[in-house]
Amino acid sequence: MNLIIRSLIFALALAAPAAAASFKTVVIDAGHGGRDNGGSYGKVYEKWLSLDTALRVEKKLKGKGFRTVMTRRSDQFISLSGRAKLGNRYANSIFISIHYNFTWKSNVSGLETFYCSPASKPLADAVQRGMLNRVKSVNRGVKYARYYVIRHSRNPAILVEGGFVSNSRERGRTKEGWYREAIADGIVDGVVSFKKTARGSW
Repeated sequence: MNLIIRSLIFALALAAPAAAASFKTVVIDAGHGGRDNGGSYGKVYEKWLSLDTALRVEKKLKGKGFRTVMTRRSDQFISLSGRAKLGNRYANSIFISIHYNFTWKSNVSGLETFYCSPASKPLADAVQRGMLNRVKSVNRGVKYARYYVIRHSRNPAILVEGGFVSNSRERGRTKEGWYREAIADGIVDGVVSFKKTARGSW
């Protein structure tokens, strides 16, 4: 049974790039919102950082000819199931959930990207690489996780963590527009690279 499962996963991983290549829409999910502040320190709220970054990503992707859909455009609470359902309305799409990290260990910093399905890992790899090319930071890697919005996505889906609000140095950078702009550029670079790699060319 284990051999059969491993073979199936491998087959899905091989098929993923070809299937993903057809995407026309990028669903951009700004994490948290409304009564859900996300990670926070003082007056620095993850929900605002995520939304600002998401709006920058949207503008850049539109400039490159992608169709975009936002799960929220304001300080609005949306349930996890509502976010996933919205993403699943678009068959030929990818889903990117944008967050900023928090931990009680104040010395921890860096960027990381999460995926759940085999079809999503190439996208996660591309976006993680794109962000690190734009921002000098600790590479916390590409990791498997079962976060609700990526676990319930029918399309390639990732969750991006653009730095730690709980780390004083990184928190200072997240408050700066240039940093959020660079994170957005890295995400967009990753999307473009993923599309090109999957199709071979535009």
